[in-house]
Amino acid sequence: MLSPIFSLLLIPFVIAMFLAINMGGSGTAPSFSAAYGAGMLRRDLIPGLFGIAVFLGAILAGKKVTMTISKGILPADMMGLTLVTIILIAISISLLVANLLRVPQSTSQSTVFALIGPAVYFGVLNSDKVFFEILPTWFITPILAFMIVYLIGKFIYHPLKQRNIIAFNQISQYPIWRILVIFTALYVAFAIGSNNVANASGPIVSLLSNTLQLPENNENFILLVIIATLIVAPCFSIGSSIFGAGVVETTGKEIIEFGALGATLISIVTASLLLIASISKGIPTSLVQMNAAAIIALSVCKVGWKETFVRSSIKKLAIIWVVAPLIALFLSFMMVIIADKLGML
Repeated sequence: MLSPIFSLLLIPFVIAMFLAINMGGSGTAPSFSAAYGAGMLRRDLIPGLFGIAVFLGAILAGKKVTMTISKGILPADMMGLTLVTIILIAISISLLVANLLRVPQSTSQSTVFALIGPAVYFGVLNSDKVFFEILPTWFITPILAFMIVYLIGKFIYHPLKQRNIIAFNQISQYPIWRILVIFTALYVAFAIGSNNVANASGPIVSLLSNTLQLPENNENFILLVIIATLIVAPCFSIGSSIFGAGVVETTGKEIIEFGALGATLISIVTASLLLIASISKGIPTSLVQMNAAAIIALSVCKVGWKETFVRSSIKKLAIIWVVAPLIALFLSFMMVIIADKLGML
């Protein structure tokens, strides 16, 4: 006979693992599309490398984001079994839709919107956190990524290429550049681990700490964070194996062909911005959109504004970015209403 704690864990953990699989598919693109697009790495090597780096990022730098997801938007004492299950299902479905359409989607935005649904329904939304910290970060970071990459591309990268100071077409032949590009791809995956694993593990941690009545600073609470991470993080590699090929092809090949220096530039800029958001304030934010903004900036430097923005893949990205979080919000809100009417909350 199953123990009460195991029974409590089973359903939400299965759903969290399914969510992590979807996040692994979506997160593969911002971490490895640049390296893959530059021809620096075989596609079959990506899932394993991605999974290891994500796991390390979650363990070493993911605590603050986990705290934000577990109690920063919706009070932790409301995170019962039914509500956590609803939130995880809503996030999973929204990301599954994006993955099936081969578009990398922001897990963080879907998660935050899935939390906003029940928070609004019960009138307990932490509006200061959402409107004055999270939402501004979502707008500012992609703009920063675009501006930084555009300025570097326009005034450093492109002039060097035009003057033939560096043999850009031969850089990929040198092992040092291959190592650098792969290292920066791993750096991005590490940043994803510091931010996105919490989207699946955060609600689980909140559920357990609430049920077991563990205080935030208790060593048992930290242990719960570690246990949830150990179970959730490896599922990112599985998702990368299943869904990663399609999304990495979309961003790595359809938008622009990368050179080695361009791939490295994109990885360093986007990962650094995400790590700053994760470590400083614990803000769940969108690496997917920062990465796409940086890719677009490099494309503008190479082929111009008009040629870049008439590409169909960019239009497709923009549409799914808006729709998927709204799906998560709608699903969580409607399921909470139904569950409340049935007396399940």
